Amino acid sequence: MEYIGTVYLGGPIAGLKFGDCNNWREYAKRELIKSNIRGVSPTRFKEIGLEEIASDKGTGMLTSPKALTTRDRYDVQTSDISLFYLIGAPKVSIGTMIEYGWADSKRKPIITIIEKEGNVHEHSFVREISGFIVEDLDSGLTVARAILTG
Repeated sequence: MEYIGTVYLGGPIAGLKFGDCNNWREYAKRELIKSNIRGVSPTRFKEIGLEEIASDKGTGMLTSPKALTTRDRYDVQTSDISLFYLIGAPKVSIGTMIEYGWADSKRKPIITIIEKEGNVHEHSFVREISGFIVEDLDSGLTVARAILTG
């Protein structure tokens, strides 16, 4: 299949169980593929090492801090769009905030999915560099499809 574009699916991992940080990504990938858009998840191939990843003590080929940083930076910089799902985050995700910087430095469109108020990631920088701010995943996916298929 030839994809018309890619969407990096960023968001917190630390402090979450694998399903909590991955279920929305799997849903997003299933929805995007219907429009020939590839969703790129930073949790791929990491099921076994998620606790290591969240604790920054990874030692595996794909879970060491250097491996995570290298692959996630590559994914953000080579995707067409970054979509960040921040709903219900238990604490600020430093990694996700760095991914925002990588996306912005490459002038990639940023879609932020965040509660109207009260999210731990609430910050003027997040709001300023986000081209689109919505309150639910389906709205974020609609924006991504509109950008890539328009």
